[in-house]
Amino acid sequence: MNFNHITERIIGCAIEVHKNLGPGLLESAYEECLAYELMAAGLNFDRQKPVPVVYKDIKLDCGYRIDLLVENSVIIEL
Repeated sequence: MNFNHITERIIGCAIEVHKNLGPGLLESAYEECLAYELMAAGLNFDRQKPVPVVYKDIKLDCGYRIDLLVENSVIIEL
């Protein structure tokens, strides 16, 4: 699946969530619903995927988590 096809499907899923929920909810609600839509669309994804943070030669414990990583190529931050 090419990058443009993946992003088109993600945007469609996000629009579906927004049409149903509207604005103003907590990020966690949108993440849960978007995960449902991505799964229904047959897209592979990871939620709250940790990413190591390295500054110069120091690995930082604060770390970072990606909200959603879709098809191992598109990062979604809600």
